[in-house]
Amino acid sequence: MATKQIVKRKKLKIVGDNSRVIALPHIPQELGRIGNLTLRVLNLDEKEARKLLTETLDNFADRHRDIKQQLMRHYDKISEYIPKGINLSRTQKLLIGAYLTMEYSIESAALFNPSIVPHPDQSLLPPGNVRFIMSLRATGEGHISSIVFRSGTIDKNFTFNFDSVSEYVETPALVHDPFYDNILFRLKLKDMKAWNETSLTIMNKLPGFFTYEELKLSIQEVYMNPEIKTDNWTINVVNWLADSNYKIKFDDETALSERVIFPVSSNESKGLEDARFVKFTHDNGEETYYATYTAFNGHSILSQLIETKDFQTFNIITLNGDGVKGKGMALFPRKVNGKYAMLSRQDGENNYIMFSDNLHFWYTAKLIQKPEQAWEFVQIGNCGSPLETDKGWLVLTHGVGNMRQYAIGAILLDLKDPSKIIARLEKPLMSANEEEREGYVPNVIYSCGGMIFNDTLILPYAMSDIASRIAIVDLNTLFKKMKFIA
Repeated sequence: MATKQIVKRKKLKIVGDNSRVIALPHIPQELGRIGNLTLRVLNLDEKEARKLLTETLDNFADRHRDIKQQLMRHYDKISEYIPKGINLSRTQKLLIGAYLTMEYSIESAALFNPSIVPHPDQSLLPPGNVRFIMSLRATGEGHISSIVFRSGTIDKNFTFNFDSVSEYVETPALVHDPFYDNILFRLKLKDMKAWNETSLTIMNKLPGFFTYEELKLSIQEVYMNPEIKTDNWTINVVNWLADSNYKIKFDDETALSERVIFPVSSNESKGLEDARFVKFTHDNGEETYYATYTAFNGHSILSQLIETKDFQTFNIITLNGDGVKGKGMALFPRKVNGKYAMLSRQDGENNYIMFSDNLHFWYTAKLIQKPEQAWEFVQIGNCGSPLETDKGWLVLTHGVGNMRQYAIGAILLDLKDPSKIIARLEKPLMSANEEEREGYVPNVIYSCGGMIFNDTLILPYAMSDIASRIAIVDLNTLFKKMKFIA
């Protein structure tokens, strides 16, 4: 079925490790239960409490880099409910924290839908080698998805040498005092139809750049002022917008493979899905890594943007506008004709392109491709950000055919006007072979983005939504297989 000979599959498989666990808060919703639990721990004598804590640390300390810090962090989440006048020992605090903690195996169900970009640090490499970062969608209990990373090098013979994967996994610290842009915040509220007297009053009390705490204080002042008529729905939207735009930072000591971006805000409580990373070059030559992903809360989806320069500190940003209501957004690696450009799938069936003056706002989409071949009759979409070549913008696509078989295809867009398709593969570049078709979702291969190295396409891809693999494709041979459109 697929175009043969030009695709070389590497033997290496990237599979999940169910021993890689994070410590998550496991706190009852009801305040009464928190109080009851705390009282039971307080009723233990100090000797018994120390014994229980010692047993806990013995069982879990070697599974986490600093389990005591995690337990104390979870205790702090309920410390405000401890009655005044009760002085708890450190042992009691840690033990309460342990009862409010659970382990979560982030990769226990699947490790799939990868994307790959050049590493920001290309120093100290042998000639002809490149260092890379690969993002993957990790899925665990309850099908909650997070973003994890792998790194390594590719040599001139296209040998992949992955860096060792740490036994530890760490969640980042949530930075509570990022600065919000007042003008941009207002524009997002207007786009969400939440611009009225309540939001205007809240925003007018804030400086041009404000912190999370300043916003909360302004909301409180407006809400508590009896002379101001407030709209509770608007206040909820303001809070939601602030909570959905946040910054996370990993500890300096963590290795890249230890970093996991796990759901933080309510709109992504059930997962961060299919991150498409791209190395973006600004007009001034500066480089930033962006990733579009789908936030899922169990009922609805939301397109979000990740921004980072070092893969240690990440800004999480909402995307706004009618153009980002669907899935599969993929940002171009630079502006085109002075505008940001992004691929999208507006209707779950066809491929579209969008242009915008502002990275945060996307409105009008233009249809560029409909399903034409039998292997894509059900739907098509992109498989990551476009790759710039001297022939045009290379876009990897996915097509869904009969029996829900997924295949990867390719099209070329005009460099100056990427709304025009100038060439396409009539047959799939890749489809699942016998080894790859068995898994959580059978008959599916899928990618969230490749990269070009030495005139060769490096294409990581998922196998049936359970594990991942890498293929390499010679670009010149690929172009010869494509049908150019007059």
